Formats: sequence, C-alpha cells, structure tokens
Amino acid sequence: MIMTISNGVKIGGLQKSTLLDYPGRIAATVFLIGCNFRCPFCYSKELVLPEKIKKQPRISEKYFFDFLKERKGLLEGIVICGGEPTIYQELPEFVKKIKNLGYLVKLDTNGSNPEMLKKLIDEKLIDYVAMDIKQSQSSPKHPGGPGATGQAKLPEGFRLGGSYGAGKTQKYDVATGVKVDLNKIKKSIDILKEGKVDYEFRTTVVKTIHTKEDIIEIAKWLTPAKKYYLQNFRAEKTIDPKFKKIKPYSKDFLISIQKEISSYFEICEVRE
Repeated sequence: MIMTISNGVKIGGLQKSTLLDYPGRIAATVFLIGCNFRCPFCYSKELVLPEKIKKQPRISEKYFFDFLKERKGLLEGIVICGGEPTIYQELPEFVKKIKNLGYLVKLDTNGSNPEMLKKLIDEKLIDYVAMDIKQSQSSPKHPGGPGATGQAKLPEGFRLGGSYGAGKTQKYDVATGVKVDLNKIKKSIDILKEGKVDYEFRTTVVKTIHTKEDIIEIAKWLTPAKKYYLQNFRAEKTIDPKFKKIKPYSKDFLISIQKEISSYFEICEVRE
C-alpha cells in the first residue's frame, strides 16, 4: 500500500534533543504526520489515524527551521520519522533545507517507497537510514492460529481474522494492518544493502504478531547485512486498543533470539 501526499510536509511533533534516536549523535527528532501502514501495535496513532490527526497540533515549517538555525553548533543531526516520511512528495525539498543548514539527516522508514528512498540516497540528502522490518516473508500462518509454532499465543478476546487479520494474505499484512507490496519492501532492503548510506534494520517484537521462528526467518532474509536490532513492544496507546493488554516478551527471550541470529549480521543487539 502506497499513498503520497502533496501540498507541503505536515509536522506533528518535535523532540528538541535526543541522544538515542541518531546513533552516536546529538540530535533532534521531527515527526511527520501521516502513514500508509496501520500496524495494530503502533503507539503513534496521533500521527497515523485520520480522526486523531485532526486533533494533533501542527508545527509550522517556519518554527521548525527557525529552531534549527538557533541550534546550529549544538545539534549534530536531525531524525525524520512519522508516521511515514516517504509518503510526502516534497520530502526531498524538506530534507535539502535541513542539509543546507549543515545537519546530518537520519530517516526512519517502513521501506514501502523504494523510489523515494533511492532518490534521497542518490542525491546525498540522507546520512543514515533505519528501516523497520515488520515481519517475515512467510505464509499467512499466524502466531496462535492454525499451523503456528513458537511462543506467541493470542490472548483472550482475540480472533484470527479479526480487525487486524481480516483479508490479509501474508504475515506482513497482519503486522502492518494493510495489504503490502512485499516487492517494494525487498527493493528497499536491497537499496540499503548496496552500502551507499549507513543503515540499520530493526524489528519491534510483539506477542501475537511474532514468534521466535519469525525473527529467525527475518534474519535469514536480511543476511548479509550490517546492523539488525530487536526492539521490545511497549503496550501504550496502541492503534488497536486490544494490544494495550498484551505483555511484552521478556528481555531474556529477546536476548536468546539475538544470540541465535547474531552471526547473520555485523552488529545484532537487543535495544531497550
């Protein structure tokens, strides 16, 4: 699923300082409104759901770029995330303005728009990319459903084929809440693995969505690759309210997966 937005980039939030979002850099994070995915476990619904977006305060581009001018010499980089930034046709022009102020730029993306990703890399507009890998490439056998294996189990009140599973023909669709063109995801992965820009892959690991076997399949799909991070799910203000009731996997469980797949990557870690 791809959607594009014109008529200017819409900013829904600004974190003025972070030591975590851009590896090794002091940065600020700008949150763009709108997304083409509906991941049920997403905790940024105010940037994703149209009814929530209407109520989300906006930040003008003028305010944002005035802030960047004031912080020159104090901040090293800017993280652009969302939502999904690559849905904006004007993203390259927006990034150029940031680069012209002397900042490094990191892009967080779901990889659904490889054409935009390639354009940003070819024009040397971005310095680092974090791409979310939502699920494996495998068949629609769903954790807790028929044929499923591993640790995941659907909690009481969940049904396969419910609001986040209906009509989905692959695991990636279940994880994203929409029909996904996996060829575009694969193309974005290949673009990053060319090594023209520093990058990482990452997966938020969620009970009812992922099993240990799913993560191992993802690792085999991505290898060889530079960096892969496992991130634990946080049960807070999720797009699908049912996911607030899901307990995250234990850190020990994620570490056990990390140990099993670490040989596939130069760096493989569990991220807090």
